[in-house]
Amino acid sequence: MNFLETPIKDLLIIEPKIWKDDRGYFYESYNKKLFQEAGIEANFVQDNQSFSQKGTLRGLHAQANPFAQGKLVRVIQGKVIDVAVDIRKNSPTYGQHFSVELSGDNFKMFWVPPGFLHGFVTLEDNTIFTYKVTNLYDKASEIGVLWNDTDLNIDWGIALDEVILSEKDKLLSRFADLKSPF
Repeated sequence: MNFLETPIKDLLIIEPKIWKDDRGYFYESYNKKLFQEAGIEANFVQDNQSFSQKGTLRGLHAQANPFAQGKLVRVIQGKVIDVAVDIRKNSPTYGQHFSVELSGDNFKMFWVPPGFLHGFVTLEDNTIFTYKVTNLYDKASEIGVLWNDTDLNIDWGIALDEVILSEKDKLLSRFADLKSPF
């Protein structure tokens, strides 16, 4: 596995080694020892999966302590633009975001530690997105920011009129109003 640094400290792109032959392919999507050697000390407690049509945007979400979550995300089928926004108050990259294309074809994974808002938009129909988390969901600890906040200026790689949002995500606040717990 290759663990690639991004311009924002602690966000990592992970490229697994893929073994392909005439039967198909095989790869390890998680190996505790290799992750520890890369500096990721994660105790995963739950796996989640979503199925979405093109244009579905989920985010930007996080959970406050003591329920903050690290996420190891990947796409099984389809394609997404995955985004993390640094909300660690003492970070030199506070308020900055990083995005990466994840797909069932490129096999890339993305490590998003606690202290980041996270979201993704699907670029293809029938996209299956999966992620491991380091803490259980707690509704009272949920925080979020509007996906199209002008202060963040995120390029989601899709026409704005194609975006499909949940009612909850339509009501999130602006980044300027976020009181970061990190």
